[in-house]
Amino acid sequence: MSYRVRVATVYLLGFFIDLITMFICNVAYPAIARRFDAPVDQLAWISNGYIIGLTLVIPASSVLAQRLGAKRLFLLSLLLFISATAGAGLANSLPALIVWRVLQGLGGGLLIPVGQTLAYSLYPPHQRARLSAIVMLVGLLAPALSPTLGGIIADSLGWRWVFFASLPLAVVTLILAAVWLRGETSPAIRKTFDYPGLLLSSAGLLALLLGLTRLANNDQRLSGALLLFFGLGLIVCYVRFSLRTPHPLLNLHLLSQPLFRTAMLIYQWVPGVFTGVSLLAMLFLQNQLGMTATQVGELMLPWAMGAFIAISFSGKMFNRLGPRPLFIGGCLINGIGMASLALVSSGDEGALLIAGFAIMGFGSSLCSSTAQSAAFLDFTPTQLADASALWNINRQLSFCLGVTMMSVIFSMFITFTANVPIQAFHDSFLVAAFSAGVPVALCLRLPNRAIVAKIHQQRT
Repeated sequence: MSYRVRVATVYLLGFFIDLITMFICNVAYPAIARRFDAPVDQLAWISNGYIIGLTLVIPASSVLAQRLGAKRLFLLSLLLFISATAGAGLANSLPALIVWRVLQGLGGGLLIPVGQTLAYSLYPPHQRARLSAIVMLVGLLAPALSPTLGGIIADSLGWRWVFFASLPLAVVTLILAAVWLRGETSPAIRKTFDYPGLLLSSAGLLALLLGLTRLANNDQRLSGALLLFFGLGLIVCYVRFSLRTPHPLLNLHLLSQPLFRTAMLIYQWVPGVFTGVSLLAMLFLQNQLGMTATQVGELMLPWAMGAFIAISFSGKMFNRLGPRPLFIGGCLINGIGMASLALVSSGDEGALLIAGFAIMGFGSSLCSSTAQSAAFLDFTPTQLADASALWNINRQLSFCLGVTMMSVIFSMFITFTANVPIQAFHDSFLVAAFSAGVPVALCLRLPNRAIVAKIHQQRT
């Protein structure tokens, strides 16, 4: 096995662990809600806490890898992740669970950017689309298998074991990383650490998420709006500060690349919103239609089949068709799948549910796989570390904002529909479906012919 295959394997394992940790607990939310008597907006922080931890630490990935070495940083992250995962499974209150999830995110947040930088730097640009397809094929196993496995575990062993499930794979990854990754010497010239940038970006993100969460509660909407505007102000200050700093925490100048910028926006609108829809669907199917956690988890299997077909198709056709037609088709198909959930009113409509999840799997994965292939097409190896940090912050934020947005929308519809949950769920699914058309306008401006010509030039 060549060294670049070993590095790619370690990276894929870290990617798989991250997605398992994010998705496996969704089917356990009803059980956690009963145990801690928690509403939907508080349950969202089980996911948000993990993603906050990820987002706080990812910006520092480039500098930390330079100072500590990629191998040492990867191993330290895995050790923290393993410890925090055990703590999450043993938590005796919802606040304690959320704190452990934040620590989980801090531990797991560097697995993907560090591994991604190492792996992509070993492949030339024209081969990165194929590597991206493999990444997405491995990645689809996590959201496909996690709910099914999580449902079985939650029904048979209890919700705590849903968190313990990722421990064995994390230990295996720790051993492989220790054996396979090469140690690196620290460079003579080190980038200075941007402490003001870290403070501004972290405070802005926390204020934004707190504001969005408070907007979901009728008696906290004023404070939520104030926090939201405060967070936006901090983010604006950070952007202005970062663009003037010689060695910023995040190299925002990379966002001037149209293809990279569009791929990031696509990730916000498609996989991000689907994550929020998935959370609502888990609650809707279990609490309103009486389905078990295992039955709901099994619906991710047709999602995985649709995703597999989409990722295989995009891996073969990306270099030939370019990103624009794949993006547009994926957005529209994903919207149709989410709209189909609004037609479900009983647990007996299994065929409609299977079709809906399969369509969502195809549409959302066509977009995410194409975005992964397109994002790093224009970058040189020296730019990959900074681009990877930006990409993974955006990816994690897409999941977090998607969950928060759909939770807020559902809470608003509960009020508007006179506390009729089924109608509120249906209306929320329809809003999500219509939002899938927003990225289509972004894709129309992509210079698709120029991108295809550049791909062919790189191959020759």
